[in-house]
Amino acid sequence: MRNRPIPGSSGLVRPMSLLGDTALHTPCESVTDFGPALGELVNDMFATMYAAQGVGLAANQVGVGLKVFAYDCPDDDDVRNVGYIVNPRLVAADGVAVRGPEGCLSLPGLEAGTERFDRAVVEGVLMDGSPVRVEGTGFFARCLQHECDHLDGMVYPDRLHGWRRARLARAVRRAPWSSPGVPAR
Repeated sequence: MRNRPIPGSSGLVRPMSLLGDTALHTPCESVTDFGPALGELVNDMFATMYAAQGVGLAANQVGVGLKVFAYDCPDDDDVRNVGYIVNPRLVAADGVAVRGPEGCLSLPGLEAGTERFDRAVVEGVLMDGSPVRVEGTGFFARCLQHECDHLDGMVYPDRLHGWRRARLARAVRRAPWSSPGVPAR
């Protein structure tokens, strides 16, 4: 039996920002207020991520322009990594560059081969302001880099080129959630 609450168990599911929403393409601001609203946001982010069956979620994906992301993501050794980071900074992304399938809760049902490093280190703080350093390899490293990109106003299509970008753009235009004129970026 757990002696700590399950992340998101007290949170509310928030509406998801979809590709084309300006919140996804605007760099987020640093968190300066570490009050109760931050705790509510983190709980809501976990609840929203779990409802959407994701492995990571950045605050701007729920329309909040603050530097916060939550994750519940396995690495390539199937070790589960669960947590959140406030004011994260990607301090290292290195190792082998691997092109692998990457999806995003803001582009539901779509994915594309995206190049990421197989090791990433992110530093930031927790809700109480204490420092945290998270290191990931494999799939978890991909997740950490993906979420840091979101907070910088990027989505994974921004990393695509050539036929991969064109193919994803066509898929975005055909997606049932897409609005006319939504750029695939």
